[in-house]
Amino acid sequence: MRIQALLASAALLALATSSLAAPLVDGALGDHAVLQRGRPIVLTGKALPGEAVSANLAGKTVSAPADKAGRFRLVLPALQAGGPYRLLIDAPSGQQLIDDLLIGDVFLCSGQSNMELTTEQAQNSFQIYGASDPQIRLMSVPKRLAFAPLDKPDAPPAWTAATPATIGKFSAVCFYIGQSLRETTKAPIGLIHASWGGSRISAWLSPDGLEQAGLGEPAKTLALYTRDTAAAEKAAAGQWETWWRDTSGLAQGREPWRDDTGLAWKPVPVIGSFNRWGLPEMKGYLGMVWFKTEVTLTAEQARQASVLNLGSIDDADRTWVNGQPVGGTSLGRARQYRLKPGVLREGRNVILVNADNVYADGGMLGPASALKLQFDDGTSLPLDQGWLYAPAGRSKSNAPRSPWDDINGAGTLYNGMIAPLGPVSLKGVAWYQGESDTGLPGYDRRLAALMKDWRTRFETPNLAFAIVQLSAYGDTAKRPVENGWATVRDVQRRVAEADGHAAVVVTIDHGDPLDIHPGEKQEVGRRAARAMRALAYSEAVAPSGPRIAGAARDAGGGVTLTFKDVTGALSPRSGAVAIGFELCGAGVCRFANGLAEGAKVVLSGDGQPIDRVRYAWAESPVVNLFDDADLPVGPFEVAVP
Repeated sequence: MRIQALLASAALLALATSSLAAPLVDGALGDHAVLQRGRPIVLTGKALPGEAVSANLAGKTVSAPADKAGRFRLVLPALQAGGPYRLLIDAPSGQQLIDDLLIGDVFLCSGQSNMELTTEQAQNSFQIYGASDPQIRLMSVPKRLAFAPLDKPDAPPAWTAATPATIGKFSAVCFYIGQSLRETTKAPIGLIHASWGGSRISAWLSPDGLEQAGLGEPAKTLALYTRDTAAAEKAAAGQWETWWRDTSGLAQGREPWRDDTGLAWKPVPVIGSFNRWGLPEMKGYLGMVWFKTEVTLTAEQARQASVLNLGSIDDADRTWVNGQPVGGTSLGRARQYRLKPGVLREGRNVILVNADNVYADGGMLGPASALKLQFDDGTSLPLDQGWLYAPAGRSKSNAPRSPWDDINGAGTLYNGMIAPLGPVSLKGVAWYQGESDTGLPGYDRRLAALMKDWRTRFETPNLAFAIVQLSAYGDTAKRPVENGWATVRDVQRRVAEADGHAAVVVTIDHGDPLDIHPGEKQEVGRRAARAMRALAYSEAVAPSGPRIAGAARDAGGGVTLTFKDVTGALSPRSGAVAIGFELCGAGVCRFANGLAEGAKVVLSGDGQPIDRVRYAWAESPVVNLFDDADLPVGPFEVAVP
């Protein structure tokens, strides 16, 4: 028996070091991966049509024939935590050995830049050097956009063990979730990180999820884009133009791309960020700015097809030539818009650009040398001079983006980064996103649709979701105001509570008023892990800390708030009263202090109408109410019956 075992090991070693055919399996499976314990292990891939494919793992072998397209699906029995194991996939056309597999719990971490922020960029990065753990495995999904769901990744997934070299480049929040769960579960932990800074939630939805989220039209336009790009571009431009008319109140025919005489044009000082022009009106400016220039063309130039090169524009643009929409793009990448014959004309031509800046530097970033009109005969006309600008202010609602448009599109990141993960089984999902959806109506529907969508995608109806609430950033609010970030936080809370298998991770006490990417990620990871312990492991811990349960009027005209999931009692820090509360009624909100009594907070009336109470309702609110587990009360708005 010992000789047979040695021979088998030698055969596997020879297989591992020999030159093999292309990988047979696809999805998130690769060397050093973690497979979800307690669930059947599903393998999919491609072989030759009709040939038998087998898989052997932990002494169990299964086989099935490939279909007419060569696709196969194998299901191995569930395993308990353990390993390492080797998985052998065998077919007449080739073999594949996947080595150093662990069986444990697998988590997907996704969202935008605060999930993307790496451990070496976060606070306490020195702790990386003592955080090695061979039982924690990391895999970052390469950034990829796609207009239709991909059935496999572009390259085999790169799983690694957690070492100082790999931890530092990995998502900080995601790693700290895994590290915390390792301490409590003692099982191997697999972490899959798939996020993209600045992304809207719509980009992470599948075609079916987009329908559920009320985004059926963008989904159809994206599908049209794969068949007829020109028709889809025209449809997207029409949607933007309709939005502009509705938002600005201008009648048809008075829009800037048809009549720009109503704008207060000024010369552009230099091609580059308008925030750096040295002009007081543009310093720190967030909002839309119109740009235009005019060029005179010969008959020979006008009759040709050409490419309009506008360099980099931040954050998003919508561009017209002679009143005809020619394109629109997000982020800072170079704009290159193809102009068909007939768009240009002999003599005067007007190029009009709307640049929408939503964060940091904005405008036509250049470089100036990149701005030119390139004709099909190889000649070009520079466009680096003669530009005018006119600020248009900040719109009340965000402009629509093209469905295929990078990270703000409809399903582009789901198609390129989630769909290719294959039939991976998950224990839970950590979701940290919402900044880019601030000001967009319907986030509640989109967030609920995402959870339903991904539960269907990963075939786990009760898949746990830890939704990280937006941290504090921006104005501390000297008086009660309506606030988009506070609204998103409350939507996150409401959607999680209505779901039953989700919880918010409160981070309001770990933000930074001056940095949208607060450095404290370790505690965020611990709190997200706590939520997972309650949701995915059924531990008797409060998933979110103290949560508002209800409000009742007092006989004296005040309001008593009742909280649930309170560990011990509520108490204010650095004072005798709890701050951050607002009494609202008759369209007006007023600051109010609260007295904590166990799991309740009493707010005294002020003789004015009260129909609701808000808490921590600002971009960067000052709060001081915690329970005995040092967990803060999170932002909320509650009706007072």
